[in-house]
Amino acid sequence: MSAAPLLTLDLRELRLGGTPILQPLQLAPPPRAWTAVVGPNGAGKSTMLRALSGLLPFDGTLTLQGRDWDQWPARERARQVAWLGQNEASADDLSALDVVLLGRLPHQAWLAPASAADHAAVERAMRQTQSWDWRARPLAQLSGGERQRVLLARALAVESPLLLMDEPLAHLDPPHQSDWIQIVRSRIADDGGTVVSVLHELNIALQADHLVVMDAGRIVHQGAPHDTATHAALQQVFQHRLSIFQVNERWIALNA
Repeated sequence: MSAAPLLTLDLRELRLGGTPILQPLQLAPPPRAWTAVVGPNGAGKSTMLRALSGLLPFDGTLTLQGRDWDQWPARERARQVAWLGQNEASADDLSALDVVLLGRLPHQAWLAPASAADHAAVERAMRQTQSWDWRARPLAQLSGGERQRVLLARALAVESPLLLMDEPLAHLDPPHQSDWIQIVRSRIADDGGTVVSVLHELNIALQADHLVVMDAGRIVHQGAPHDTATHAALQQVFQHRLSIFQVNERWIALNA
């Protein structure tokens, strides 16, 4: 018997500044799997992910583990869902270690110091993202790619069953993009986690377990990356300006 999705979104409408941004859509990311959300610029991908994470109000329902989102105490909910946003701000004078420690706040009592378990979780996360060696450096002294790896470590340090990421590969070079895929895979295999990521990198998105294709504020297709229907949906939303091929057991998208 398959497990139930940890998150379910039934959205009727989402407006920003009075302007409709998202049309009716439903999303229930498969459990113990990596779901990638793709589509052209302005498709509503990031807005939908923020709705899924409870960061934007909308007309509809959001449930976490079968329980209405608003029925969860905030601290308990923050232990269940970790978030990595796009172009996230953080205090530049904080050390990388202190930034990652922020991910442990949902596990700490009010004003309590970080525990040995908190420090162990932070070290694990920073070693995973290869950021441990510069843990004492202020965030302001890090490159864009280094900073992104610290912010990823902060999300990993929460050790939540759900990990939602908006453009997590920003500023990462190809080797560290490959490392990111391995982190996602180990998160699913070792911890049974659910990962949802908005990506512009189609060739990486095609390595996910489940693909959500968006256009004009709606989901136009959901399916496996190897399905021909998924390929057709991708070609349609990108105006048939790409072709999809299988190379060495992987699917890749090339400009047509």
